[in-house]
Amino acid sequence: MKIITGENNKILRSKSQPVKKIDAKTKSLVSEMKKIIERHDGVGLAAIQVGIPLRIVVCKIDDKFYSFINPKIVKFFSKKIIMEEGCLSLPGVTGEVERPEKILIKALTENNKILKIKVFGLLARILQHEIDHLDGILFIDKAKNIKNKPA
Repeated sequence: MKIITGENNKILRSKSQPVKKIDAKTKSLVSEMKKIIERHDGVGLAAIQVGIPLRIVVCKIDDKFYSFINPKIVKFFSKKIIMEEGCLSLPGVTGEVERPEKILIKALTENNKILKIKVFGLLARILQHEIDHLDGILFIDKAKNIKNKPA
């Protein structure tokens, strides 16, 4: 499984479909996505970034993995913060993105349990970035002061 790159890539610009059933194949995909994050020293990955148009997001913060199936942001809180972001699908590119500091998210776990939690800080930022991927939106669509870092 490889990470798809390029801001004009049709796959990255497409909308992902909801996961209809969490089965062994779904769990295997989540497991593979975790390995890709580790290999590339990333903090988040949407299934569409590896060419699978399903609404699955995996995040890693402080050596802890989080996986969200069919994630949906049900509330954005008003306080916003600007931070620099990058993306495994746009290597070497960074930009400043303003996003809400805190969100309320609803998703399914790998064990098909409904999860409804308030997330803030880095996890909230990563989730917003990755959920944008599920809708074909890249961070550069929202970023200011975009920089291309030399490879």
